[in-house]
Formats: sequence, structure tokens, C-alpha cells
Amino acid sequence: MAEALRVGLLGYGLAGRVFHAPLIAATPGLRLDAIVTRDPQRRAQAAQHFPDARLVDDAGELWRTPEALDLVVVATPNRQHVPMARAALAAGLPVVVDKPLAPTAADARALVEEAERRGVPLTVFQNRRWDGDFLTARALVESGELGRVLRFESRFERFRPTIKPGWRELAGVDEAGGALFDLGAHLVDQAVQLFGTVERVYAEVDRRRAGAEVDDDAFVALTHTNGVRSHLWMGAITAQLGPRLRVLGDRAGYTTYGLDVQEAALHDGGRPDQPGWGEVPPERYGLLGVDGDLRPTPTLPGAYQSFYAEVAAALRDGTPMPVDPRDSAATVELIELAHRSAAEGVVLPVPTA
Repeated sequence: MAEALRVGLLGYGLAGRVFHAPLIAATPGLRLDAIVTRDPQRRAQAAQHFPDARLVDDAGELWRTPEALDLVVVATPNRQHVPMARAALAAGLPVVVDKPLAPTAADARALVEEAERRGVPLTVFQNRRWDGDFLTARALVESGELGRVLRFESRFERFRPTIKPGWRELAGVDEAGGALFDLGAHLVDQAVQLFGTVERVYAEVDRRRAGAEVDDDAFVALTHTNGVRSHLWMGAITAQLGPRLRVLGDRAGYTTYGLDVQEAALHDGGRPDQPGWGEVPPERYGLLGVDGDLRPTPTLPGAYQSFYAEVAAALRDGTPMPVDPRDSAATVELIELAHRSAAEGVVLPVPTA
């Protein structure tokens, strides 16, 4: 049996602690070897959760001994995504970058080009492609059961009227903070995965909470080349939540409520190698059909573990990485266009290559 691939994790905040570390640890063929964090509380948590991993104060230590690792995961604040990924690539280390790939489309494209030039694998953690409701919606769209899809509605909404301290609430282009970058990176990616390229973008972006420095309430409309319109909502000040997904075709629709169960399970210490992972109870099933003839439809199990399983396979066998980083660069471009559309109050065309 081949030795497990050694993984270095940069950052042990929300992304590193809740998502990446447990998913890496649960993936056959991967071993969480090093965790980079200076924060004393986070170091203590990392030591408790992963006693076999070495704790590192500075990422520079990893770049000085790249032969000790097989993969680096960048789970730092957004402003550090590009410099940390570049350092990993320069060291010849394959790299996973948490979404968004970069704070600007230009930086994202330059990073992708650098990875290609160096011949080092690069991918992006777009874990919401493996949400159970999204997998179910995708299966229904591809099967033709909805007929010709006309409209896609998707929401990541919360009610957090009090601002929490943290970099996600900081202004500045490099921070890539705010709801549109934080949540829109998922929603836009899902819409494009379902319905393909986008021709036009319209957006409304606001700061609703007192003292907010970044957007906390946003709506984005995407017109896809195939005619489907995606309407995406995201925000922190939604007192009554709308449907998580609503896909409307000329034959039937599909509607779900509530977020995928995997994030909450990871927060509570769950692991994807446990029985029943990603499953939702029947009372949480989405409804398929037309008004007057709606039927609960089983939700496919969510599968965040598939991301790292595909990363391991790519490094071991040369198969494609789970997420093409060019997709994530295109997502950042659409987010930039959405910000500009909101600022100018216009519908914007998406530039063609």
C-alpha cells in the first residue's frame, strides 16, 4: 500500500479547523502532517484535535523543506490566498486554495497562469458543489425531469444583525470581505456549474447593518448563454429565510429549504467516514412537481469528502483535480462585475475571451 500523501494546512480558523482539517484526516491516502498557526488558542485546539501533526509558527518553514510535504492547503484569510499559493507553487508543492481564489480576477488569472507555467497542480475548495441539495438539483436538471429550465433561485441567507469582529467584515480590496465574496463565491459557482457561461450580470449590493464596512445584503442576476436566468440572494440581515434552492422548468419545479447538513455536522465534530454522513431526514426532502401535485424527493447525500478524495487521486494517479481553478477565476470576475453593476446601476455584459 502506498504511503499517505503528507498535507500541510495553512491556517486553523473556521475554514481550517471546521472544514479542511477533518476532511483531510478522513480521506484515505492523505495525512495531516503540519498545521501552520501562531495563535496560542488555535495551536492548543490543533494539538488536541490532531496530536500527530506538527505545529508550525510560520509558513516559511514549509517552503524551506518542501520535500517534507506532498500538498499544501491555504485556509488563511482571503488577503493571504495569493501570496501563500504563490509561495507553495514556487516550492513545487501542489496547492488547494480555499474560495475565493483571489481578491481580484486579475490576481486569480495570474495565479492560474503561474501554476500552469510551473507545471504544479492548483485547485480551489468549492465544497458547495457537493451539497446534497445541489447534487439533487443537478441530477434533476440533467435527467430532464424539470423540462427546459427557465429560472434558478439560490439563497445563502442569515440573520446576524450584530456585526462580529473579523477580517470578513473589513473593507479593502485585498480583504475580499463582505457577503458577495464570502457567500457569492459559492452561489455564483453553483449557478455556472448548473447552467454554464454567463452573458450578463446585474446586482444590488448594500450595507444594511449599523457600522458595516462591507456589503451584508446582495442580490445578483445572471443571464446564462442558454437563456436560463439565475437569481442569487446572500446576506446577514434576513429575518425570514427564503427557499435554499428553487429550480423552475417548463415541466416541473424543485424547491428545498434549509442549508446542507454537512457544515453543522463538521462544527459538531462529525466526520464523513461516519455512518449516515450527509443524509437529510425525509421531512427535509425537497418538493418536486407542480402546485397541486408536489411530492417529496429524497435528497442525495452530501459528499464534501469527495473533494479531497479527488485531490488524492489526482496527485497519485494523474487524474484531473476536482475543481478547475479557471472556473474559480471566472467566478471572481463575475463577482467583480456584480460589484460594478451595483455601483453603476446597470446591467453589464461579461467580456468574452
